[in-house]
Amino acid sequence: MPILQVHFSNRQQPDQPLSPGVQRIVRHASGQVRLGDDSVGPMLLAQFCVDQRGVWLQVANGVRGIHVNGRPVRRMAQLRAGDSVYADGAEMLLRGQCEPAGQVPEAVAEPGDDQRVLLRGVGGRHHGRSFTLDRSRGIGSEATNDIVIDDPTFTARHARFERHDDKVLLRDLGSADGALVNGVAVRNCWLQAGDQVVFDGGHRFVLEMPLNPASLAAVLAVEEEAPAEPAEAAATAAPRRPRRWPWLLLSALLLGAAISALLLYGAR
Repeated sequence: MPILQVHFSNRQQPDQPLSPGVQRIVRHASGQVRLGDDSVGPMLLAQFCVDQRGVWLQVANGVRGIHVNGRPVRRMAQLRAGDSVYADGAEMLLRGQCEPAGQVPEAVAEPGDDQRVLLRGVGGRHHGRSFTLDRSRGIGSEATNDIVIDDPTFTARHARFERHDDKVLLRDLGSADGALVNGVAVRNCWLQAGDQVVFDGGHRFVLEMPLNPASLAAVLAVEEEAPAEPAEAAATAAPRRPRRWPWLLLSALLLGAAISALLLYGAR
């Protein structure tokens, strides 16, 4: 699982890593929201739950006002790098890892033909829409862009997504603020499958693409090895249940014999 850090936007706490286990989000009597406080006094608002499967936000019973990426959460939400958690006036940004592009290559002249590589909108005005990256896609407020953000405050030609063989480049086109990739501010960046790109705080996109052969082999190896341990543990931990059908058969025979005896001797 990738290493994640919690970054407070108002910097009331230093960045903290999300380690496996449970980390509490609490509110003190002073009104300050803190992370990782296990003391009894502060009010529990929510908690981060981290294991090998990922990161979840679990909201405490009766607590309202918890949001993830601007959407209210009542019970539980699965999180990814780049998500923004809002709790009682404090904003916490989950920061992951990204690969900034030091030397930006030239733009690709020939488009690709693999339509399995795409951007999926998960927030903002393009939530629920998908854009294939079989060719370069520009994003900005001008109508000539492939992904149009109809907002006068958004840069006319903000950035462009480009395919370079089996990699995807986010190229900045001279915007004022750049973008956030997995919660990290960047200009030009190489994107991987599952990376979350956020523009202007609310326009969110996730890159979806097939796994490369090395990653696919690693996933298959984990899937083949994973069932062995639970099966062995279940075999050693759970004792065998005794078979009940011989006792049921014997009880039925005895009951039948008793009824026959009653009928026989009762008739005499």
